Amino acid sequence: MIDELNALENKVVQVATLCHALRAENNQLKQRLATAENDKKGLSERIESARSRLEQLARQLPEAKATL
Repeated sequence: MIDELNALENKVVQVATLCHALRAENNQLKQRLATAENDKKGLSERIESARSRLEQLARQLPEAKATL
């Protein structure tokens, strides 16, 4: 009976340790996801700004004239 209780106690400790490790990993992944989302937002804004500038420049180009 004592051996069974000791084995059960060991398993509970293992589960608690695993739970703690998974919670820490989950928090780390949440932080990495938030960072990646912020990076994505910044890159999207830069792409939109570049697109807008390119469109402006394209409107300023003279029209190509046929020389034939």
